[in-house]
Amino acid sequence: MRTATKSNKTFSLDKEILVEVKRTKGAGSESERVNNLLRSALDIERRAALREEAAVFFGGAPDDRKERRSYEAATIRSWARD
Repeated sequence: MRTATKSNKTFSLDKEILVEVKRTKGAGSESERVNNLLRSALDIERRAALREEAAVFFGGAPDDRKERRSYEAATIRSWARD
């Protein structure tokens, strides 16, 4: 488990969410469950943003670039020698 500095913050949560947190918390506290859920959600958002960034980055490069074809040809020749 992480050892981090904790601070108290008040949020308003829907009753349905509180019921689900309570139902799924297991042996840990509700606070730990909410922190784990928030970490997971933030990780999902971060990964989605990285996927979008990668798609934009790689989407701008045409697939038939001369350098790409040259690299592929050199790789094939290298494999043929082995």
